[in-house]
Amino acid sequence: MLQISSAMNPMHNAHMFQVRRTSFRCQTSPLNPSTKPSPPPPASTDSTRLHMANLDKLLQKQPPPITQFEQQPPKPPQNKTDNEKKSKNIVEGLSLARLWPEMKATEEMSPRHLNRLQRLLSKTAEYSPRNVLGSRWREYHGSKDWKGLLDPLDENLRREVVRYGEFVQAAYHSFHSDPAMSTEEPPMPRRVLSPDRSYKVTKSLYATSSIGLPKWVDDVAPDLGWMTQRSSWIGYVAVCDDRREIARMGRRDIVISLRGTATCLEWAENMMAQLTDMTPKSDDDDNSASAQEKPKVECGFLSLYKTQGAHVPSLAKSVIEEVKRLMEEYKGETLSITVTGHSLGAALALLVADEISTCGADVPPVAVISFGGPRVGNKAFKDRLAAQNVKVLRVVNSQDVITRVPGMFVSEEVEQKLKNSKIGEMVENMGLAYTHVGVELRVDTKMSPYLKPDADMACCHDLEAYLHLVDGYLASNCPFRANAKRSLARLMQDQTSNMKKLYTSKAKSLTVNLAKQGSFSNA
Repeated sequence: MLQISSAMNPMHNAHMFQVRRTSFRCQTSPLNPSTKPSPPPPASTDSTRLHMANLDKLLQKQPPPITQFEQQPPKPPQNKTDNEKKSKNIVEGLSLARLWPEMKATEEMSPRHLNRLQRLLSKTAEYSPRNVLGSRWREYHGSKDWKGLLDPLDENLRREVVRYGEFVQAAYHSFHSDPAMSTEEPPMPRRVLSPDRSYKVTKSLYATSSIGLPKWVDDVAPDLGWMTQRSSWIGYVAVCDDRREIARMGRRDIVISLRGTATCLEWAENMMAQLTDMTPKSDDDDNSASAQEKPKVECGFLSLYKTQGAHVPSLAKSVIEEVKRLMEEYKGETLSITVTGHSLGAALALLVADEISTCGADVPPVAVISFGGPRVGNKAFKDRLAAQNVKVLRVVNSQDVITRVPGMFVSEEVEQKLKNSKIGEMVENMGLAYTHVGVELRVDTKMSPYLKPDADMACCHDLEAYLHLVDGYLASNCPFRANAKRSLARLMQDQTSNMKKLYTSKAKSLTVNLAKQGSFSNA
């Protein structure tokens, strides 16, 4: 097999051009003029042609764009062969603009960026730096209602929000790994794989429905199994026990993580949208007090929170007992309590936080970080949480319809106008006077360069889609951040139909071609 000369290698002559951006550095890349040119590895004519064919398929070669190259200072004239001229044209014609439209052509040619896309498609997550929160931890925990941290989004707060979302993902994974519960005996201890090794899980939490399905349902659909069980594992309590992480966060953090709706009876409870008093009525109640002066919450959410199972305590009892135990165990230390949840878990998180905030004399600061949460109660319930100094940060996707129910299916602004109008009394009497609680961090599916702008309802409510949008959020008037670090592997796996087709096809092609390219370099 004849060996080709360096003149026939199109990448060998690229040292004649200087890249404008100094950040384009690759120690082994011949495109970097700062490195000494090394002799090309032996390669056959056939393998070189196949290599270039792969690049041509990947890039879907277009007319040469305006490049960002500058020539180096004039050099003595050289006699260029036809092969050299042909190689130069091939190099100048390379463009990855379709993959990264915001980046310059020279930057796109960098192997560093090829590796970045490969990393985004891998299953290995690259996290944002965990900076030391230190004395500012109370601010990041909501002591000032996150003022000045949301728009633009503070990078430390972004990392903390995503981290708490991953606690909820762990709750989903643990439940779906073993969703069934015995109706004859208490559940066995459940092993939860915490996403953060600095935390240890101390308690499993269960929710029980107060309603049951008719017996004929089992006859009609006997294969539903765990979908019809009344009690189900819904989350866990964890506490940070790593000294370095405690020092970084500025306190010892207690996390309560709650998953979203999974069983048929949980869905049935979600549909019970009538507002009900949080506490049973007594003879001492002032009958003249108007309905909106009493804290009320959705009937179904309160049922799941308060109902006791056959072999498990109620969610309310178990979570309060565990929090009190941890407060006593770590008495004298600086503590915080963070309740996090998605969908149904976001609604239950508010009920948990409400009761924790009054369970003792010296309760640590309580904050709620919720994702895609529905409305839970009326304005009096909102005022009650604020009076108890419970801080709530709601992450909301503008395209997520779940965040606009229960109650009237309109925006908060329109609903408030209706309440202040002549039909306001009718809305109150119908039990639909819901209002959201806390501070809002609003993201939008349409801002993602990877998701379709008309993604379906399931995608807009998906927790991984939420974390993807938070990871890429900069500010309300800014595009998706180019240096987002969250892996796209899980999003592409779960929401393939909602990913942009051009991107998915390019991503698959890039993965295949880079693998082939690596095989050539190792040959």
